[in-house]
Amino acid sequence: MLDLTADLSPAADRAVAPAWQDPARYWPRLSAATGHLPAPVAVIDREALRHNALDLLVRAGGLPIRVASKSVRVRAVLDAVLALPGYRGILAFTLDEALWLAETHDDIVLGYPTVDRAGLARLFASEEVAQRITLMVDDPAHLDVVDSVAAPGGRPEIRVAIDADASLRSAALGHIGVRRSALFTAGEVAAFARTILRRPGFRLVGLQMYEAQIAGQGDAAGPDAPLIRLVQARSRAELRERRAAIVAALSEVAHLEFLNGGGTGSLEFTGSDESLTEASAGSGLLGGHLFDGYRSFRPAPASAFAFDVVRRPARDIATVLGGGWIASGPPLASRQPLPAWPEGLRTLPREAAGEVQTPLQGPNAALLGVGDRVWFRHSKSGEPAERIERYHVVSGDEIVDELPTYRGEGKAFL
Repeated sequence: MLDLTADLSPAADRAVAPAWQDPARYWPRLSAATGHLPAPVAVIDREALRHNALDLLVRAGGLPIRVASKSVRVRAVLDAVLALPGYRGILAFTLDEALWLAETHDDIVLGYPTVDRAGLARLFASEEVAQRITLMVDDPAHLDVVDSVAAPGGRPEIRVAIDADASLRSAALGHIGVRRSALFTAGEVAAFARTILRRPGFRLVGLQMYEAQIAGQGDAAGPDAPLIRLVQARSRAELRERRAAIVAALSEVAHLEFLNGGGTGSLEFTGSDESLTEASAGSGLLGGHLFDGYRSFRPAPASAFAFDVVRRPARDIATVLGGGWIASGPPLASRQPLPAWPEGLRTLPREAAGEVQTPLQGPNAALLGVGDRVWFRHSKSGEPAERIERYHVVSGDEIVDELPTYRGEGKAFL
């Protein structure tokens, strides 16, 4: 059982810098611990995971954190993090997943609307499960789907939360952020809340507002960094005021159990927003390399995966078998897996990370031989779990546990 609550390091070692701050110590240790395992091999460093989990709590400033399961996709990690004081509840990504997690958890918010009629029928079959799961809605059509499966008198009361748009609307730049809900103003959100309250069989319990343009966009470097910082500063000011107005408008029509915001990249802002009662985060637990581009924090590379060198097509090129574990999002270099060790390796511009093989170039490629191991970090945190069946948990110099991923438990929710 993965335990993050215990003090993992002796008092004498607390003054020693964490291993991940010294790549020459961190990555060869993982190779030594997993050298007997066939590639691809994926690991979670227990100390790095614990560091990240505690760092997220500090950054949230005391606001409880709801764990975003899509950014983990390992039940044992979800359980271990939720055992830490300061974490509360799960933000799931499909109804099927939420129903599965509800077998062992009692506070699950579905972060996205659902039209899964078979899943809704399963939800309606149990009063207890219906009390454990909150559906996300932003359109009367979502309520209609629920009623089409079972009329209010023939099902339990369904808990729902409103998803409101947290993006920035700029006269000069247009829509800044992700395309989620059409509900933007306090008046629009309050009007939809009244629509829910008029519909029998529903109970409005929460609000969600995810500021992707702040949480999901690095601001540390690059030619666009000054503009990103300017836009994010304006977005924070606008969102703080608008979110307060939305919460005030909702408070006049309903008593809500939770007011949710944030994401790994914006926890300091979320924690300072007095309108909110909780934040959501998940990606920062495992530390995908997308977060290397943030000024305010730098998570430890708690998860990584390795492939073996299988050929040497040129003196300065080593080719590994595998590598094409591309992250979702725009087709940019930032979505490629990042070669982390040996240092100085890069993918080729015309090939990038391949479906079966990935050529790597750089000074240290000349030192790699057939059979040597190369470590990668994924751009995101949860998506590698769709490729592998288990993570090997490393502590110190040895493997201390194996954790099945969703895939390893026979689940593929999306």
